[in-house]
Amino acid sequence: MTSTRRDILISGADVVGSGRADIAVKDGTIVAVGPGAADALTDPRRIGADGLIALPGLVDMHTHLRQPGGEDAETVLTGTRAAAVGGYTAVHAMANTSPVADTASVVDQVLRLGEEAGWVQVRPVGAVTEGLGGARLAALSAMARSRARVRVFSDDGKCVSDPVLMRRALEYVKGFGGVIAQHSQDPALTDGSQMNESRLSGELGLAGWPAVAEEAVIARDILLAKHVGSRLHVCHLSTAGSVDLIRWGKRMGVAVTAEATPHHLLLTEDLASTYNPLYKVNPPLRSAEDVAAVREGLADGTIDCVGTDHAPHPLEAKDCEWQAGAFGMTGLETALPILISTMVETGRMTWADLARVMSAAPAAIGRVEGQGQHIRAGSRANITLVDPAERRTVDPQQQWTRSTNCPYTGMELPGRVRYTILAGAITVDDAAPVAKEDR
Repeated sequence: MTSTRRDILISGADVVGSGRADIAVKDGTIVAVGPGAADALTDPRRIGADGLIALPGLVDMHTHLRQPGGEDAETVLTGTRAAAVGGYTAVHAMANTSPVADTASVVDQVLRLGEEAGWVQVRPVGAVTEGLGGARLAALSAMARSRARVRVFSDDGKCVSDPVLMRRALEYVKGFGGVIAQHSQDPALTDGSQMNESRLSGELGLAGWPAVAEEAVIARDILLAKHVGSRLHVCHLSTAGSVDLIRWGKRMGVAVTAEATPHHLLLTEDLASTYNPLYKVNPPLRSAEDVAAVREGLADGTIDCVGTDHAPHPLEAKDCEWQAGAFGMTGLETALPILISTMVETGRMTWADLARVMSAAPAAIGRVEGQGQHIRAGSRANITLVDPAERRTVDPQQQWTRSTNCPYTGMELPGRVRYTILAGAITVDDAAPVAKEDR
């Protein structure tokens, strides 16, 4: 189906925080919600939304778009198209590209590619260190002052393991309201590691990845952030001990936030028994007890948001033996259904809670203007309409990402995004992506 940029009237949606209501969109802004919304528009595009949940557009703190340099796995265009289909209106594009996004010119290139694609708002993440090398700080100030206005910095894929360098980074970004998003992994404790360290890793003969390798870095960085008075964000938290450490940091008043991934909310280390590298990820899938603790931490607000850690790979990087396989899983198109399945349908969270962890909180952490706003008059028209009743069997061949390294193949998951609206433009229309030139 095609769409236009004319005014939009969404009728009969279940608006999170407001109940069943109509929504009027004009010139990219929500101008009315509730009775009389139709009176605010003349000849709008009408969307019948009976039975659909209206959420603020989803925001991802943690997306790998691979471009520049990794176009065989994903491009900004294909990755952001997948994001739109998944209900996202903004994503943070991680810096581990080739060349690394450690200069103003590279982050501005990623920004431009996102604008040209037009599927979502792309917020480039800048590297903390030059070339992700962990030796010298990257051009943090230049990236912050660039057209991309970078506010999130991360060496994701690698840990800023040097405490002096980490302290300097925290001090530097404090001046312009930035945040360091840390990949918490002590490299000395994880050299050659393949899966969660446990009884099972011994049985399978795969080198173990101890929980303490994550937890020790989190504890250190919380103390550094407290000392400096700066913002720290913990990427892809995965252990029960890590959840406890975030609680500890918040009780002390430290400006620490954390994200959980959908796969750490659903999958366990038992899948390593298949020796299928589709289930190989960094940090690794953990125990059932860890999964339960991460779910509890997300439900009680200890964990602030959900980050997909969407990590596409070319076929050959996963169609191999476990030890040779790349770390990472796709996730943009399955994140919302997994949250519905693990958190909403189980009664752990309400739809308002889901909107908080998948939209409002990541937008606030990343300082993304116009995103994560409540659906009310005056807000930017970034809206996701989801059918919670529809259930679908996951098939990577029917997804819009360029890569097929999806760990959920064959699973039946609830919820399907029917419409995604970005600043008043319909990017997904009746579950089908709408090319920029056809809107």
